[in-house]
Amino acid sequence: MPITKEQLLAEVEDLLRSAPPLAAFQVGADSSVAWLGRFTAVIRAWDYSRAAEVMLCQMYFESLIPAKIGDGFRRVMSLLHEAHHNLRMETVGPLSVPVAHGQVFGYFDEIRRVIEMARQDLLFVDPYLDAEFVSRYLSHVSVGVAIRLLARERLATLLPAVDLFAQQSGLTIQVRSAPHFHDRYVFVDSRACYQSGASFKDGAKSAPTTVTQITDAFAAMSQTYENLWGNARVER
Repeated sequence: MPITKEQLLAEVEDLLRSAPPLAAFQVGADSSVAWLGRFTAVIRAWDYSRAAEVMLCQMYFESLIPAKIGDGFRRVMSLLHEAHHNLRMETVGPLSVPVAHGQVFGYFDEIRRVIEMARQDLLFVDPYLDAEFVSRYLSHVSVGVAIRLLARERLATLLPAVDLFAQQSGLTIQVRSAPHFHDRYVFVDSRACYQSGASFKDGAKSAPTTVTQITDAFAAMSQTYENLWGNARVER
């Protein structure tokens, strides 16, 4: 029986969550070899015309050259994100999840799922990021993912918490501040964007909210907030 698009979407989402870090591919770890085999099967099932791209990725990983392995890793993650967005739009459309007042775990779980897809970079945009945000979400970031936090109002509690978490986890975390922004976003690997209707630390606590994937306007949103990040004040 042919695999359905819904089943393929579930496979792609699990591949994104379970992807080994780049270092595992560089040393040829068994976990990376097994994961790459599964990736190959899923991408070919999604779109067999991409078989040549998959073979090129495999050649990069087999080269044993660090730079080529890095290129292969980026190509693999790009293919997975493309498959994820394509299948989501063909099945359920862009992610738009309403969260009722008081459903704080439901909100947390949606943001956690987004965070766990990242394999290279996460950019959080929220003027009210604080210590509570750090303890609630950053432990779900995969090893090797760079974290960027664009904040403003609660730096006095955010920065000490970030320092301690970075020391314990070994993750790279940058913090910057800027005026004149109000919305809340998380950008995943510079390839996907999700908007939160509430501050990340308060989602659904005092009012209903939504988590919405930005698709048509993604390129413009990404450029806007990358520019804002580039001009923001370095706090850490």
